[in-house]
Amino acid sequence: MQVQCAWSDKLWCFFYTGKPLIKASRATVINTESPAVTVDIGSTVKTIQRANVTISCQVAGVPEAEVTWFKNKVKLSSAHHLHDGLLLIANVSLSDQGLYSCKAANLRGDVTESSQLLVLEPPQPLPYLEELTAVLSSSGTSTHSVLTSPSGTKMTISPGSSVLIGCAVDGHPTPNITWLYSGKPLSVRHHLLAAGRILQILNISDAPDGEFSCLAQNEAGSLTQKTSLAIQEYQWSVDKLMACSASCGHKGVQLPQLRCLLDGAEVNISHCKEKPKPALQPIACNRRDCPSRWMVTSWSPCTRSCGGGIQMRRVTCQRLTAKGSSVPMSNEACAQVSKHPVDTQNCNRQPCVEWVASTWSQCNGPCIGPRLAVQHRQVFCQTKDGTSVSSDQCSALPRPLSTQNCWSDICGVHWRVSLWTVCTATCGNYGFQSRRVDCVHVRTNKPVLEHHCSWRPRPANWQRCNITPCENAECRDTTRYCEKVKQLKLCQLTQFKSRCCGTCGKS
Repeated sequence: MQVQCAWSDKLWCFFYTGKPLIKASRATVINTESPAVTVDIGSTVKTIQRANVTISCQVAGVPEAEVTWFKNKVKLSSAHHLHDGLLLIANVSLSDQGLYSCKAANLRGDVTESSQLLVLEPPQPLPYLEELTAVLSSSGTSTHSVLTSPSGTKMTISPGSSVLIGCAVDGHPTPNITWLYSGKPLSVRHHLLAAGRILQILNISDAPDGEFSCLAQNEAGSLTQKTSLAIQEYQWSVDKLMACSASCGHKGVQLPQLRCLLDGAEVNISHCKEKPKPALQPIACNRRDCPSRWMVTSWSPCTRSCGGGIQMRRVTCQRLTAKGSSVPMSNEACAQVSKHPVDTQNCNRQPCVEWVASTWSQCNGPCIGPRLAVQHRQVFCQTKDGTSVSSDQCSALPRPLSTQNCWSDICGVHWRVSLWTVCTATCGNYGFQSRRVDCVHVRTNKPVLEHHCSWRPRPANWQRCNITPCENAECRDTTRYCEKVKQLKLCQLTQFKSRCCGTCGKS
């Protein structure tokens, strides 16, 4: 066994059997501030960019070992800063990240130790976010997007719309992103997209005005970016005026046109219904003297109601002043502007017509009650000279009746019935009896045509009778027509044989 000692910051010694030994560490060194850092081989180094990193590989061994450096299992050339088992990685960048190995070899063998170099990059803002563009293209037209920034951005959006807020940051390792609203965890309905880099709020009306921020953190540091969202409000606008109600005179006014606006654009007026309406004050307009013009009165009543009459009106030339008074003018002043209106016209030129009725017919129509019948007459429309015309021309006049009730002795009738005949059977299901039904005159008691009694229900002239089961023990006739049944040789039929059991049973 041999002993070899060396000085570093203190004396240390190796006891070995001949194969090279390397002083190794299993520590993890994180450097976020210092411009230079030195570690023993075997350590894991996490450092910011532009720092100088020295990895020490102290070797003991007899005979003296040869030290070779590798990066990601590829031998480093002499161009690198190699000296006395030290590897200097100057001005570290992302391209220097990797696994660095120190191999010590002599005649008795070799040994290798490695250190992992990880380059830290604190979160940094980016000018754009590709994922935001992709998500926005698949969203509806009512979706808006905005990027956060360290100094803060602002956006004004309409109520009820959706918004995508992007957190465009970069760093190494990839930062973790936490979203906040007014410095507190989110309480509004939301979705996180693109690994948390996009915050989607489906209905911005759920969130009052406030600041959204994203906190990006990794081992190298943190970065806060923010944006402020303002919800547009529907507002009444009276910036436009309606057309003037008059071109001259003293009554012309303009009313402000009430409109509902959102971000300067007119929207349906129902959106502003919750807002109090502003007072609308009419504005005087076109208050000036009118040109001379013809003034007419209403037409007088027609001189005749039909057959052609005349009606008249008064026509004068006047000028309406800005103060509202009318000044008479000469007819020549108005004639230069327009033609003189007519002051006389024909009226009620339709022919004079009337309803004419013939005499009533005799009271011998159908009876509708006791001593009550109907009589008729013809009604037609004609002119005063007796010319028949269409009934439509008399439609404005009350039309006389063409039918009426009347008293008639012929209708003094009633139904008279006789007594029922003897039932045709004493039992069974086939017995019936009949009676005579006549329409007779009340005064003469003589039969008349039945239609004179039709206004009353006609009594029945036959009915069933003796509908009771027959006794089977005695074979007897149950109808008085059995002799006829036997003469007609109907006894062989079951329905006659059962009813004429006695007669049909005789030889």
